[in-house]
Amino acid sequence: MLKPIKLANRNFLSSLDISRAEIFHILDIASSFKNRNLNIEFKNKVLGLIFDKSSTRTRVSFQVAMSRLGGTTVDLNPLTSQIGRGEPIRDTARVMSRYCDVLAIRTFKQSDLEEYAKWSSRPVINALTDLEHPCQALADYMTIKEEFFDFKNVVLTFIGDGNNVAHSLILCGALLGVEIRIACPKGYEPNDLVINKAKKIYENENLLKITNEPITAVQGANVVYTDVWSSMGEENQKARKDKDFIGFTIDKDLMSKADKDAIILHCLPAYRSKEITEEVMESQKSRIFEQAENRMYAQQALLSCILS
Repeated sequence: MLKPIKLANRNFLSSLDISRAEIFHILDIASSFKNRNLNIEFKNKVLGLIFDKSSTRTRVSFQVAMSRLGGTTVDLNPLTSQIGRGEPIRDTARVMSRYCDVLAIRTFKQSDLEEYAKWSSRPVINALTDLEHPCQALADYMTIKEEFFDFKNVVLTFIGDGNNVAHSLILCGALLGVEIRIACPKGYEPNDLVINKAKKIYENENLLKITNEPITAVQGANVVYTDVWSSMGEENQKARKDKDFIGFTIDKDLMSKADKDAIILHCLPAYRSKEITEEVMESQKSRIFEQAENRMYAQQALLSCILS
């Protein structure tokens, strides 16, 4: 019977903290959980959630995943804890390490996440930063694998802001050898550091394409993916970004350029008529809610590998 194998790295701060083989292992474990072919108990294990940003899917999927593993979750709200009063990260990390067995942290700066990992004696998971969203990428590639069975010849096109979600899709895609196309307005391209890291991993650099033309990017794509144009903390940029992203909406016309069997992904929340139309989101091509469900299984698998 398939069993979780402990990851080589203690922390999961980036998609690059796990290997290609470990990704496949996590996805296999996730599928086993989903198909109810695997039951693992981590009784008395505690997951600590430290979320500086609001969350629905990430928070609930982690809580349910830990519950299904037989453990419990402590949710630290900065508004009702000393974190919100400016307690140093090094103090919070050292104390929470003595209470919890693993920490999942959702914050703004990647450097803050790394500071938690530096001072924590327990594993730290990136539950989203402004740089990466690696747990989301695991669920995304799980959804793609369910649809296409493997990643051979899969073309994934992301249309939107080249930020954290795009970064993790790129890095995880590089490990898996998936062709990634990012279409975004000028000035919203992915971080150069992320692009350079991915190109060093890819056997063929041409599998990563960055463009400002959505129609070009979606031609023949198997997966068409989008996200909100204005992320948390960018509320003051909303009016400008809504204007800059005109022409980057996934609609019926744009989808007609993709492969006939293409699927549609969105990490949610979605703003219909902005980054995606109602018609496309509710179409038979959409796997958006399967993708959201897979967050729970992917994180259940990740936790089981970290706690093993």
